[in-house]
Amino acid sequence: MPRLTEAASGVYVITATPFDDRGAIDSSSIRSMVSFYFDKGADGLTVLGMMGEAPKLTLAESVQLVREVLAEAGGKPVIVGVSAPGLAAMRELSDQAMELGAAGVMVAPPGNLRTDDQIVEYFQQVADTLGPDMPIVLQDFPLAVGVMISTGVIDRIVRTTPSVVMLKHEDWPGLAKLSTLRRQEAEGRRRISILCGNSGLFLPEEMQRGADGAMTGFAYPEMMIDVVRACHQGDMDRARDIFDAYLPLIRYEQQPGAGLAVRKYVLAKRGIIASAAQRRPGAPLAPAAIAEVEALLTRQTRRLAELG
Repeated sequence: MPRLTEAASGVYVITATPFDDRGAIDSSSIRSMVSFYFDKGADGLTVLGMMGEAPKLTLAESVQLVREVLAEAGGKPVIVGVSAPGLAAMRELSDQAMELGAAGVMVAPPGNLRTDDQIVEYFQQVADTLGPDMPIVLQDFPLAVGVMISTGVIDRIVRTTPSVVMLKHEDWPGLAKLSTLRRQEAEGRRRISILCGNSGLFLPEEMQRGADGAMTGFAYPEMMIDVVRACHQGDMDRARDIFDAYLPLIRYEQQPGAGLAVRKYVLAKRGIIASAAQRRPGAPLAPAAIAEVEALLTRQTRRLAELG
């Protein structure tokens, strides 16, 4: 299976973890979900991300999920989120994922890091623990983990840790950060792939600032796929028109604490997964929220029809 490199681009969809109504992993929905994403044009997938309910899974379940996704992926790249409090647990999951055929692993910094030197040292320790041949995605998501990683720190990590080949950029606001990172590369630092998150909330602007694509999990991955393709073709007006049609639902899905319930509701409504169930703790959408989502979907359908 191909390993992740600095040249990665396009859309790597962050997958949900499908459960049945009893909270067990739903293998049938895994197969239909993976097929759906690649049929829509995804370039790769990422499993066990923050919206994949990874902390609610046992190690055995995590490995099961990775195995079943890879079996359906047909050789397409799959990245595995392996963030953990301890490096031993991270190494165990990473080794098993790569043996199964994963393309690389994604790591977010733990929330107890306070200084720039601690952040740099942490990722050097991760790379030493996982080994030089393990491609690493650095997840920069300060709104979720509480660790601010400056462009200077990212520059140091990229220079000192060759196995870091991709940045998952989820800082907010982060457009100036993207421009600075690309300027650093123009000044001589090695290039890395940059894919963006936050449900694609700033995707057209991020693409203009130098992102290579998206790595996030909006319920309509075709939005990200079509926007990224239009941007790569230089048609920014088309990219913005597509993006604008989906924006109300993107915004609604960004609600802290409710976003996964919204995403799973829509995925189930579309027939991509069989159930919108989250593993506990996790609550389904209330009737009022369902009504709001349905109204947004009706409006979205109308706007897409107008685009043609």
